[in-house]
Parts: sequence; structure tokens; C-alpha cells
Amino acid sequence: MESIAERSIKKKQYPLISWIRTFCLVAGLALIFSSSVAAQTQEDNPEQAEEVIKSDSVRLIELSLELEQMKLNEILLKSKLEENNQHHIADSLKKAMQIQRIDSLRAETPGVPVVVDGDTLFNIYAARGGQSPIDRAQSAAEIMMKIGHEHTMKVDSVYLLDNETYIDIMYGDKVIMSVTEQDAIWNTTTPAKLAGIYMSILSDKIRLMKAENSLWQIVKRAGLFLIVICIQYLLVKLINFLFRKLRREIIRFKQQKMHPLEIRGLEVLNTRRLCRMLIMLSNFLRYVVLLALFIITIPILFSIFPQTENLAYRIFYYIVDPVKMVLRAIIDYIPNLFIIAIIWYCVRYIIKGLKYLSNEIKSEKLKITGFYPDWAEPTFNIIRFLLYAFMIAMIYPYLPGSESGVFQGISVFVGVIVSLGSSTVISNFIAGFVITYMRPFKTGDFIKVNDTMGNVIEKSPFITRVRTIKNELVTIPNTFIVSSNTVNYSYSAKQYGLIIHTMLTMGYDVPWRKVHQLLIDAALATDGVQEHPAPFVLETELNDNYMCYQINAYIKNADEMPEIMSDLLQNIQDKFNEAHIELFAPHHFTTRKWQDNNRENALHAEINR
Repeated sequence: MESIAERSIKKKQYPLISWIRTFCLVAGLALIFSSSVAAQTQEDNPEQAEEVIKSDSVRLIELSLELEQMKLNEILLKSKLEENNQHHIADSLKKAMQIQRIDSLRAETPGVPVVVDGDTLFNIYAARGGQSPIDRAQSAAEIMMKIGHEHTMKVDSVYLLDNETYIDIMYGDKVIMSVTEQDAIWNTTTPAKLAGIYMSILSDKIRLMKAENSLWQIVKRAGLFLIVICIQYLLVKLINFLFRKLRREIIRFKQQKMHPLEIRGLEVLNTRRLCRMLIMLSNFLRYVVLLALFIITIPILFSIFPQTENLAYRIFYYIVDPVKMVLRAIIDYIPNLFIIAIIWYCVRYIIKGLKYLSNEIKSEKLKITGFYPDWAEPTFNIIRFLLYAFMIAMIYPYLPGSESGVFQGISVFVGVIVSLGSSTVISNFIAGFVITYMRPFKTGDFIKVNDTMGNVIEKSPFITRVRTIKNELVTIPNTFIVSSNTVNYSYSAKQYGLIIHTMLTMGYDVPWRKVHQLLIDAALATDGVQEHPAPFVLETELNDNYMCYQINAYIKNADEMPEIMSDLLQNIQDKFNEAHIELFAPHHFTTRKWQDNNRENALHAEINR
């Protein structure tokens, strides 16, 4: 059943159908009335009545045809109206779905602001034709800027132009922007109301721009610009005057009260250099103050005129943004700084504890079985190096820029350079620790490395320095020491007693027991030679003409070995001279006798002539 409202709507939709029904009713009543009139006429006049009947029949047939035609038109009209009604329902459903979709997107879509002269007027959400919301906002802003800089503009020239599907906001013959039905849906209003709101906002903005671009405002801005320039000039003069006065005070202070900078009695800077440094510092501070002044005043100058106001803001942000970025980075880095400090303090106190243990072991207050005291310091150095390396590995992720590819690339590059260029250094370093734990010598020992003999004065992880008996300072790489034969005279002298020896040849005409005794007496007469164990003589070779004797004597001080050996040779000469025994081999004697015979023969030959 159709409701009364639906029937009224259909009546409004189908006025032609109602008119056809009324026409048919009137035609029927007319036929009935004509039939009654014809009957009455037939009674009065039969011939006339017959003609009337014929004419009525023809009329009835015509009315029937007209009625059929009207019914056919009614059917066609009904089908067309039903089709229009379906399109209207489809459009209504489409619009309802569009409203529902826009309502769901409204909370997530901020819209594109229309910004004119730094002022946000309203937001645009919907596209129109081939223009996106961004294009529409930019186009409206550009048109407003052009209108705002026209000195002959009139605010009353803004009006609305209503089209079928959209409303244009006009300024003279220029279209500022168009308001569509979708814009109205996004703002939950009608296009007419939204266009009125936008027109009011744009009119106010045009009025404000007109006031800002008036001739009086331009004159005031020019005057303010000159005032700022003058103030800046005066401030620069004042700053230069103050710093010149500061420089004179520094020079006066140098002449009267300035003293050299000393640290623990060492003069680091004299008064002249200290004065120059203070002057340089004052000049640097002057440049910093002038730069700060220009940084403040230049944005102010650009912000005076609307045309350069955006440039002023941009310059200000160029200055402020890096400072903000640095401050923000420092504040954000504070937690990492605490972590680095904690790691550093932990490693530092661990190293202090190991240093204490190293000193105790080195001084032999703390003894560990199988661990020599001279191992304490190098072992501590190794552990300290490893701890520092571990600390750097832990701190590295917390360093600023450690995640940067550039920072990592530089680290890899430095590592490759060090690894390629430090092969010899690393080998010496490893050899130094090998020498330490092999314990072939220690600082102060008298050693011999190949042809170098002297006292060890320095032993480091990379090199060993030896001072010879001629006071020559020889630097020997640790790799050379590891690959060479090293003789430690001091260790042998302290542990067992170092045996010094020398060779002597004597003919068979001298009794060997007497030679033994003379050699032993000479050794005992030498300072530094030990009586216990006693010196001894070894006969090393029986030659055709002579015997080889080797005197061996024990000493405890290896550092004096050259002097003791020299004294021993002197004492051997003295003892054999006292015994009237000549120190030469028989073949030397024979050679000398042959030379004497030749000299005598030559002398006799000369006399005979």
C-alpha cells in the first residue's frame, strides 16, 4: 500500500497523467449528455435525430482514437519518468556513499592550506577536474598575491558567480577559486554557504594586503630600514672602540703586571707571546660579536618589507636550525655520554688495580710460582692495551656518527693503511714481547748481539738500545735480536761466575808447569778475578814448535770485563818478564834469527868490497 505522501509525490511527478484522466471523465460525461439530447431530439424530429446520432458516432470514434493515443502517450511518459526516477535514486545513493567515504577520510586527511603572504586562510580537500588539492591551493594563493600587490584594487570587486555544478569566487574578471559540491561535502555544508565563507575570508585578506601595500606603509618601512642601518653602524663603531680599548689595556697590563706562564718551573709562554695570544683572542672575540650582530640585524632588515619577509625567515632558520640541531644532538647524546663515562671509569679503576698488583710482583712483595718479577710490567702493559682496546670497542657504538657510512668508511680506510704500513712495526712489537718472556737479558745487563757488545740501557716493545764500551748508542730492532745469537755476560757472571780467557803460545824449552803457575799468578794478581773458584789453565794445542796455553779466570762483574781482561794481559807480561821468559813462539824466533843472519852476511859483503 502506498502512503498518502508517496501518492502526493507521484501526483507531483505525473501531472500529465492526472490531466488525461480528467479529460476522459469530461469526455464520457459529454457523450452521456449528448446521448440524452439525441434521444430527446428523436422523439421530436426523427430525421434530425438520425443525423445527430451519426455525428455522435463519428465523434465517439474520434474520441476513442484520441483516448487510445493518450493511453499510449501515458505509457511512454510513465516509462520515461520511471527511468528518470531510477537515475535520481542512483545519484542519491552515489552521493550518500560519497558522503560516507569522505566522513571516514576526514579524520585522516589534513587538507592543503591556502597560504597567502604567510597567513593560512583555509584548507582545500577535494580535487577539481585535472587539478589536485595542492594545485588548487597554489593557484588560489598566486592569484591572491597578484591581486594583493595591485595598488588600484577594490575590495568590493569580490563577488560570487553561480554556475550549475559549482560557484566561482570572482575578482573583477579573474576567478580566484571555484567551490564545488565535493568541497561542500568535505566541510559539511552547502556550496552556497561555503562560497560565502570563503568570499568573506578572501575579502578580509585583500583588505589587509591593501593596507599593507599602501604608499604610507612603504614610507614607514623605508624609514625603519634606515633606522636599523644607523643603529647597526653605531653598534659596529661601539664594538670596535671597546675592543681597541681592551687591546690597549692588554698592552698596559703586559708592561706593568704580566708574568710569564710557568708550569712546575718550566716557562711555557713568555710575556711577549702571552700578550700576543691575548690580543689574538680579543680579535677573535670581536669578530664573533660582529658576526652575531650581523646575524641578528640582517633578518630584521629583510623582515621589514613584505616582499623579503620570507627571505628573512629563511635566513633566520638557516642560522637557528643548525644551532638547534647541535643543541638537540648534545641533549640527545647525554645518555650515551653517561654510558661512555661509566665504561671509562670502570676500565680506569681495573687498570689501577692491575697496576698495584704489577708493582707488588715487581718489587717481589707478591710472589707467584712460575711468574718472574720482570714479567710484571710487560704483562701489565699487554693487559692494559687489551683493556683499552676492549673499552674502545664498547664505546664505539655510542660515539656520535658511528652509524654513518662515512665514519665507518674512514675507520676501514685507516685500518687498511695501518695494516699495510705497519707490518715491520707489528713484527718488532711481537718480537719485543717474545724477548720479554724469553728473558734473554734485562735492562743494565752486559750483552753481545752479533758484533755489538755493551750494556742494555733501554728495552721497549719495538727496539733495544745498547751502549757499547766506546759509549756508542746502538739501536737494535727486536726482530734482529730474536733472529740472532745473544750472549748475556751479566746473567752468567751473577749465577755461575763469568769465565774470561786468553791464549798464549810458548816453546817446549819452557816447562809447562812453570807456565801454568805464572799464568795463574797473573790471574790472581788481577783486580776483579775471583780466588774461588780458582783460575785454571788449559793446554789446547800441541804444535810442532810450541804449546798453546789458555788461562781461564772467574769474575762476578761483567760490566768490567774489558778492564779486567786488559789488566790480566798486563799482569801476564809482568809475571813472565819477572821470570825472564820471553813471550814469543819459536817460529817468531827463527824468523828473527834468519833476518839477523841475512843482515850480518850483507854487512860482511860490504866490508869485503
